[in-house]
Amino acid sequence: MKKILRRKLANSKRRIQRRLDKTDNRGCERPMFTARNIDYEIAGRVRGMAYGGIGAMHLLARRIGLIDAIDKGLQLLKVHLPYHESDHVLNLAYNALCDATCLQDLELRRQDEVFLDALGARRIPDPTTAGDFCRRFKAHHVHTLIDICNEVRQRVWARQPASFFERAFVDMDGVLTATYGECKAGMDVAYDGTWCYHPLVLSLANTGEVLSVVNRPGNRPSHEGAPAEVDRALRVCFAGGFRRVLLRGDTDFSQTKHLDRWSADARVQFIFGLDRTAARHYWADELAAAVWQRLERRPRYQVKTQTRERPERVKEQIVRQREFDNKRLVSEDVAEMPYRPVACQQNYRLIVVRKNLTVEKGEIRLYDDYEYFFYLTNDWESPAAAIVFEANQRCNQENLNAQLKGGVRALQAPLDNLESNWAYMVMVALAWNLKAWWALWPTETPGRYAERHRQDKETVLRMEFKTFINAFMRLPCQIVRTSRRLIYRLLSWNPWNGMFLRVLDQLRC
Repeated sequence: MKKILRRKLANSKRRIQRRLDKTDNRGCERPMFTARNIDYEIAGRVRGMAYGGIGAMHLLARRIGLIDAIDKGLQLLKVHLPYHESDHVLNLAYNALCDATCLQDLELRRQDEVFLDALGARRIPDPTTAGDFCRRFKAHHVHTLIDICNEVRQRVWARQPASFFERAFVDMDGVLTATYGECKAGMDVAYDGTWCYHPLVLSLANTGEVLSVVNRPGNRPSHEGAPAEVDRALRVCFAGGFRRVLLRGDTDFSQTKHLDRWSADARVQFIFGLDRTAARHYWADELAAAVWQRLERRPRYQVKTQTRERPERVKEQIVRQREFDNKRLVSEDVAEMPYRPVACQQNYRLIVVRKNLTVEKGEIRLYDDYEYFFYLTNDWESPAAAIVFEANQRCNQENLNAQLKGGVRALQAPLDNLESNWAYMVMVALAWNLKAWWALWPTETPGRYAERHRQDKETVLRMEFKTFINAFMRLPCQIVRTSRRLIYRLLSWNPWNGMFLRVLDQLRC
């Protein structure tokens, strides 16, 4: 980073710290909001926009070869008048990065002259044209686009340290995408009575990247199509340099027909949940008492100062006052035994978790109860407790699905058939992947700031999409066009400007 930029960032940080100084109470005799005589004007020569980070994302897409890969691999348009395939794909991804909520928000970007100048575009597709482009997709076209994204992500992974490739954690889950349209081909009624699609999402838990999205009718089971996507994810991870892969899924994904094939590769491990059937419940009841070990949960975080007093449990107080049945967890035990699924030719390791419960009604204790949870794995070396903790980490994909639905808004169905909505989901989900690739791009260099840079990378990878937009995309700036350069002149400061400029320096190298 240039010295003048570092000095300006330090001055901006110093000014805001002076404003936020709690010991300086000057002017407290009146309210803080004192502005008056406010007037508005329209600028003449000076022009600016709110989403100054979009230029950095476009620079990232160009640097990793995403634009060229899309135009070369995705052949949907016979004549490019005036748009290319990459224009359509990036148009939807950039729309999400500019905090759009729906397909129609493309018109806001299209009518923004400064936004167009910032990306060097004469014009961009309108919502109708973008929808027509999505309708050109067939299933093999969507798979081609997914393969292009997987090829590009390997170039980003290549910049990571050796420890990054120790083991990949591939999670899978199904998500219901409700739709209220009457004429959307491919939708169906889900188990809960919702008219919807049921996309399958595979993600890389290490970075939060979306590896694959497969759209399906709402009445299809969660595991349908998962084996093919798992095979695709394994090829991508091993081609990208990962030495081992751990597959994780809930009870819907324990597809016993494929376990022997996956387990034949020594690099592949899996942890899948199993349903509580009567036979498995009986086997767990027959285990000897000496087999069970107490399962101690690790604290969620380490207290750095002092332990806070826990707030009162308002919900539990209401349950007791109204004398509802109240199940409380007393303790947990874990055991294991060999188990061979019907469709398998070899034994696997079945981990059993017993939750010891007490059932109360008001202040009266009624009886003790217990519940079993089953996990199937081919990992014979790790302790049983470690297997349980690894399986529980898969629950973090629920947060990813929530981000894709409510943050990026990729899991929507604005179009009229299953394939076009599938293509829309994949293209908008690219915005989430660009967020991850932005965090992964800077290389880790030794020095006094190495640890802080590593923590910044981890923080951005775990950021919610809204937080990322506010930190790296919603940067008010002027757009200055010179004969040889397109300058984004930032007009505000936030604590992430340092990392923003540092990543830009490495993108331009």
